[in-house]
Amino acid sequence: MDHPDWTAKGYSPGLTNEDLAPTTPAQRTWGAFSIFNVWTSDVHSLWGYFLAASLFLLCGSFLNFLIAIGIGSLVIFGLMQLVGLAGARTGVPYPVLARASFGVWGANFPAVIRAIVACFWYGAQTAAASGAIVALLTRSDGIMEFHKNVHFLGHSGLEVICYVVVWALQLLIIQRGMETVRKFQDWAGPGVWLAMLVLAIGLCVKAGGFEFSSTIPHDVLLEKTKDAGVPGTPGSLTSLMAVAAVWITYFAALYLNFCDFTRYAKDEKAVRVGNLWGLPVNLLLFSLVAGVTTLAAYKVYGEVLIHPDQISAKFDSWLLAALAALTFCVATLGINVVANFVSAAFDISNTFPRQISFNKGGYIAAAIALVLYPFAPWEGSAAGFVGAIGSTMGPLFGIIMVDYYLIAKGKVHVDELYREHGRYRYQGGWHVKALVAAGVGILFSTLLPNFTHLLPTWWGLYGWFFGVAIGGASYWALRMLPEVQSEMTRSA
Repeated sequence: MDHPDWTAKGYSPGLTNEDLAPTTPAQRTWGAFSIFNVWTSDVHSLWGYFLAASLFLLCGSFLNFLIAIGIGSLVIFGLMQLVGLAGARTGVPYPVLARASFGVWGANFPAVIRAIVACFWYGAQTAAASGAIVALLTRSDGIMEFHKNVHFLGHSGLEVICYVVVWALQLLIIQRGMETVRKFQDWAGPGVWLAMLVLAIGLCVKAGGFEFSSTIPHDVLLEKTKDAGVPGTPGSLTSLMAVAAVWITYFAALYLNFCDFTRYAKDEKAVRVGNLWGLPVNLLLFSLVAGVTTLAAYKVYGEVLIHPDQISAKFDSWLLAALAALTFCVATLGINVVANFVSAAFDISNTFPRQISFNKGGYIAAAIALVLYPFAPWEGSAAGFVGAIGSTMGPLFGIIMVDYYLIAKGKVHVDELYREHGRYRYQGGWHVKALVAAGVGILFSTLLPNFTHLLPTWWGLYGWFFGVAIGGASYWALRMLPEVQSEMTRSA
């Protein structure tokens, strides 16, 4: 560490590097449009569409779908405001903000968990993007023959090749840092919106029009949702509650590290306006398009198609199919960079600041995603995967937000976050109370519902919520009850 400002402020070399240090006024260039495009990049992906279309089937009707997604989107907006404002006010990334509650070394625990989750999502999104390319290429009889007959690593040879190519392309985007990420998402997000509208309008024209009262037959919905792991039949109250919960949980990763982006915001207004248009407004419109496309595709092709690459593969025009496949691929690259690469890069860099930069941390995450590919843990139910992955992060979010807003009252001593022997050292750099609270929360949000039969089957769908509540409440109790008891003793 040779930065004179850091030395003058007493920053510890083991806690600081160029990427983790607080943002300077010159770095705060992100306006509302850039914050808005964080969400267009995050939402407009093959996985986002797949999840929205899957949830649409569980709602039974357009009205139910808009109600469930609408309520969920408003909750998402509120939660993102909490962590977004913390990033704008402090100018620090997620793993550094976590030092205030977990300790300067203990913050590596939530950072590593978030990095692991990012690696899983990185692989899932890369697989989705490469799947769109596979669907396009297999329109050729020769390539289809290769696709059917050549297999290794548990996948077809074509799938492996496309996965590796898409995986490598993503690395090119981030080589020049966060400003390149901003520029990429500023044009990729709106471009995907245009492609989604073309897809929806084209299908509606081919279907001979569209009515919001149109529905997919109930028996078809029952067949398609029987293995979703969601209680109740499509359209029931329990099913709608589960839809809203899964939609909220889908963003569990970014509830933690949204401050990685808002630390570059010009001011709090940019965060608020960008979030308003990017979340409740954008989410509802995107979900609406996904629902319209699913219904129109059923009317045109007579089958339920919840993967956009499945729809584009049926286009008569090879040019249109190629445009759709490439657009969805770019969209998925966008979310991978925004939601997964950036977070993993900061989180892994935080673990070894002197040895690992932002770029090196991202490369490590990408390598892990490559290793995960043969096992493909993301294949199966969309709701189940989202719930299992998201639940692990609930307790961390609860603890960090309780500490920031309820205990610290929104006041963090930023310089102290970079001092090994400062106010956030706690017990040798580890805050035992936060770690205990996280352990209790993870027990009830992830371990018991996913690895035992001690809890009801529906518990896992709400695992993230239980994690936030139990982890946050446990932390508050461990921090505040001793002080309350001490005050009562003094009063007596």
